[in-house]
Amino acid sequence: MAGQGVESDPEMDEAQPLRVDEAPGPDVLVEIRGLCFRRGERVIFEDLDLDIRRGMVTAVMGPSGTGKTTLLQLITGQLHPEAGTIRVAGEDVGRLGRDGLYRLRRRMGMLFQSGALLTDLSVFDNVAYPLREHTKLSDSLVRKLVLLKLEAVGLRGARDLMPNELSGGMARRVALARAIALDPMMILYDEPFTGQDPISMGMLMALIRQLNDASGLTSILVSHDVRETARIADHLYLIFEGRVVAQGTPDALANDRSPWVRQFLDGLPDGPVRFHYPAPPLAEDLFGGRG
Repeated sequence: MAGQGVESDPEMDEAQPLRVDEAPGPDVLVEIRGLCFRRGERVIFEDLDLDIRRGMVTAVMGPSGTGKTTLLQLITGQLHPEAGTIRVAGEDVGRLGRDGLYRLRRRMGMLFQSGALLTDLSVFDNVAYPLREHTKLSDSLVRKLVLLKLEAVGLRGARDLMPNELSGGMARRVALARAIALDPMMILYDEPFTGQDPISMGMLMALIRQLNDASGLTSILVSHDVRETARIADHLYLIFEGRVVAQGTPDALANDRSPWVRQFLDGLPDGPVRFHYPAPPLAEDLFGGRG
């Protein structure tokens, strides 16, 4: 993933990754230190440090192919790092056995980029699924909880619809209701605004912020939608070539003059992230006699 369509830049190669030197306090829910991960020979993360603080909406941003979704998979234990540690609520994810990992995952909600609704189940049954799978609640209580979750996302009246009867924005909101069904401590959002029209995007932005604040959640949002993400995030991390190159509040990054930050936030066509994928000189390719 990382590095696709990206050339190295001497100025960036000499830059040092941003470090988190202080020991995490009790307000840190996710602590990542020295994270290294590869896919084959391709480096995704190299000595990455990152903290996710409780009660905040934290966004991880960067160009396509920089490992944003991979980071969520590492936090949830779907993937294992080559080196470094990931601690969630004080537990070392990499050292958890299957039962411990499942217990931890029940405390996390996940909004997938595709929504990932079960196509053969109604809206009601999609939201009820995690409650039926992970609890022994009565049918009556499950019904009440599902209706409350659907009410929170404005879709209680759509409970009998099937996924193929939903618009893209409605499907994303049903997926969000399912993500909060077990009252998690944390929700992870994988590109939640992709493919959404302006009205649906505005609804999702409001829901993410309102649910985070009203329920005391911690939210991790990976995205490349700059303006929308900056409007609802408390803290932003920008990652590039396996490391954090900038972090801070949306206002702080808006005033950051580094070339990488300005290229990404302003959508500039050239800068540290190059247009051309690494290749030999064109003349060598054209006339060098290679097939």
